[in-house]
Amino acid sequence: MATAQTRGVIYVHSAPRALCPHLEWAVGRVFGRPLSFEWADQPILTGSRRTEHYWEGPAGTGAALATAIRGWEHLRFEVSEDPSPRSDGGRWLHTPGLGIHYAQTDSAGNIVVAEDRIRYAIEVAAGDPRELQRELDVALGAAWDEELEPFRHAGDDAPVVWLHKVG
Repeated sequence: MATAQTRGVIYVHSAPRALCPHLEWAVGRVFGRPLSFEWADQPILTGSRRTEHYWEGPAGTGAALATAIRGWEHLRFEVSEDPSPRSDGGRWLHTPGLGIHYAQTDSAGNIVVAEDRIRYAIEVAAGDPRELQRELDVALGAAWDEELEPFRHAGDDAPVVWLHKVG
């Protein structure tokens, strides 16, 4: 049986300049070929750079990418992997202070929280609505989104790349 193919995006929201070539090497190693990214200054954090890379590959590539680059300090990134007919989508978020967070995603890019995780949150909350909110925020990666949001908006002037043309 052929391996399911998927696509996604790697967003490096901030990386120290000296780390940029190492990130290219690490990501290129996942794809088995050298890569060169178009880096731009990250205005939110002086001395850091940002980039985006759209990719296509076998299901599981998102996890391989997140694993390849997650160990470096001072690095903020997101990796997304679209679902395929035989695999769920995923989203990996990383910040220096919080570490890495993984969430399953549906075909629209929404985070999917598993039934067991919801049951756990209800159990731990023991009827306390604030604790339930806290547990659900953890499951959704709210702290990661909050920290990354200013870095995302700093890239709003990035060029748009159309992956598929309809019509």
